Amino acid sequence: MTVQDVRAFNRFYTNVIGALDYSRHLYAPYTLTESRVLYELAHSPRTDAVDLRTELSLDAGYLSRILNKFEQDGLIERTTSDLDPRRRRITLTESGRKTATLLAERANESVGALLATVPSPDRPRLAEAMRTVRELLSDGRPPRREDVVLREPVPGDLGWIIQRNAALYAAEYGFDADYEGLVARIVADYTEDHDPRLERTWIAELDGRPVGCVMCVRDEVPGSARLRLLLVEPDARGLGIGDRLVGALVDFARDVGYRDIVLWTNDILGAARRIYQRHGFVLTAEKQHRSFGQDLTGQDWRLDLRGTGE
Repeated sequence: MTVQDVRAFNRFYTNVIGALDYSRHLYAPYTLTESRVLYELAHSPRTDAVDLRTELSLDAGYLSRILNKFEQDGLIERTTSDLDPRRRRITLTESGRKTATLLAERANESVGALLATVPSPDRPRLAEAMRTVRELLSDGRPPRREDVVLREPVPGDLGWIIQRNAALYAAEYGFDADYEGLVARIVADYTEDHDPRLERTWIAELDGRPVGCVMCVRDEVPGSARLRLLLVEPDARGLGIGDRLVGALVDFARDVGYRDIVLWTNDILGAARRIYQRHGFVLTAEKQHRSFGQDLTGQDWRLDLRGTGE
């Protein structure tokens, strides 16, 4: 392979995805770089300019001009960081979230139309070729936090949630098939009576594969959301994925007007409980029980959104 081979491929692929005329390609007044910055803000609700510059390898002046444009368009707000007064915290406004969602939908439609031209038998070859390119050009470096993206589920993801929950909890905690049945019922209830305005599922993806998930569903108590099925694959732990998943869920629940978020877990899930505590959840009740072939201590946790909004 020569340099010219790589450059020829780059020219081909940028034409395929419309990278050189991205705003016209998506019928939106934002370039590919601007759309990527919006994407990062939408999937990392609490960030600052330094984070963005590092994650996207952008020139500070260029990023500043993009953020100034977003602020003029009413897409972002900039405030002083709670952790470091020298930094500026950047968050999307309601208009910014709607714009990011619209751009994501149009990008998905564009890629979907592209994939529709590839015969089904050839799609596994295409997916494998893309994974090969990523693996070879990553030079064997370990995954980074910025390599993980949070997205909505696509066909097959809900089945993955059931399978991975069952397999991981059996391997790590000795849970029996009753737990798989519980997860399957949770997922079935979600799909049969899903309200997209008040409920959402997030999939964490790394190198093209799902490595984590969480669900926000309506609780039986009106005005309360329930966190369900938080999971991170063992080989993807240590990248802050669980924290990002819970953070995205909390932001979503607050934005749509829930009064609080509740969850049920077991005391043996120490890593998950620490994540809940970092986000302000408070333990409200404990009870011993025999479930999934194990003697467990169940716990109820609650986050009061009225007292944590900023």
